[in-house]
Amino acid sequence: MALLGTDPLDELVVPDGTHVQEHDLVAAGDVIVASQSAVEFGVRGENVIAGERVDFGGDIEAEGDCRLDTWCDVDGNVLVEADAYLGERVHIGGELRVAGNLDIGDDVQIDEGFEANGWIVIRNPMPTIVFLFIYLSQLLRIGEDDAAEELLAEVTDTGDRDHQPVLIPRGSRVGDDAWRVSTPGRIGDNCRLHGNIRAESLVVGRDTELFGSLRAREGITVGSGTEVTGNVTTREGTVRIGPGTTIRGDVAGGFVEVHREADVEGAIRASEEMSMVSEPVLDDAVVGGTSAGSTAGDDAGTAASEAGEPTDDPEGGAEGDETREPTERESDDAPNDAVENEGGSDGTDGDADDDIDESTGGETDEDADSQTDEDVDGESDEDADSQTDGDVDDDFEEGETDGDTDEKAIEDLIDTVPNPPGASDSGEDPETG
Repeated sequence: MALLGTDPLDELVVPDGTHVQEHDLVAAGDVIVASQSAVEFGVRGENVIAGERVDFGGDIEAEGDCRLDTWCDVDGNVLVEADAYLGERVHIGGELRVAGNLDIGDDVQIDEGFEANGWIVIRNPMPTIVFLFIYLSQLLRIGEDDAAEELLAEVTDTGDRDHQPVLIPRGSRVGDDAWRVSTPGRIGDNCRLHGNIRAESLVVGRDTELFGSLRAREGITVGSGTEVTGNVTTREGTVRIGPGTTIRGDVAGGFVEVHREADVEGAIRASEEMSMVSEPVLDDAVVGGTSAGSTAGDDAGTAASEAGEPTDDPEGGAEGDETREPTERESDDAPNDAVENEGGSDGTDGDADDDIDESTGGETDEDADSQTDEDVDGESDEDADSQTDGDVDDDFEEGETDGDTDEKAIEDLIDTVPNPPGASDSGEDPETG
């Protein structure tokens, strides 16, 4: 028979830096506990949210808001630095102190009284998802589309969150003796937990201290530098132990992979195969983000690309080399090309003109070049012909072109002009003679 209430969370998540102290679970971010769960110690975090029928065995201290759904039971005090929301039939065994507003439902029992600095409203608090749905529908109805988008982005955006929340799935039992969940579990880096951990599968981060054993139905992975005071066992999965890990107990599983630098003080039993490895068992961060190694590698690659150094990408390096080499050759060969163009022949000029014509592709430029070339070639041919033929051909051509009329006029003019002193009697022109 399925339990009534909201859907359970899909896994147990303990973010980086979470510590279990003597009586409290201390988290840097939010603490979210699903319905039908029991937390045998107190809770301290940013915002504390609990579903239906959640039992707390200690005090609740919230730096932000605190929301307790119906039928929740708190064995100690509840201290809230912002607003508090209490559903129907919530029981608080100690005192309730709220620095902000208090929204309280029916039949709420507070053994040692309460104090609120803000407004106190006695009613049944509306569920958060229903409130958001009604609020967004009203904004859209009055035409405030931009305000609705901003509200939805603010509610769903988790990129600016400084710390990941602690997530305890539905039906879990969390205490100093044991952590029992029916879902997969992830424990971050630099954590300190007490109690035996039971889950469907487990992944433990780096430099974490666990005072208890680890047991899972599927695989178990323990990161580098982690100390486990207890056994690490799985029924049919794979157990992977990272470098620098210390296991003060036995290791058992279907397949067991132990790093060469790991320390296992107990026995190692594998029903299928046992192997020694030399590679890390974790590549990325267990809870959100990427590992320090991958981040450092990305930063190094970015710096190398900005400095113009070759990277590990073969395609990128090849493109960079091809881009730089023609530039160097063009800068080196530019003076030589200029000298060749200055001392080149007509054929060289023709090739240069052809290159210019092909790059521009304009019909007007082609016509202008052809006309210029024809004029230059014509003048050079005429000069060459005049030098080779001599004055005789020129006189002959002039004689043929002048005609008989011009000759008679010249003879008449010569007859009328007297001979200058010293001229011969033959009547020859002294200029031609």
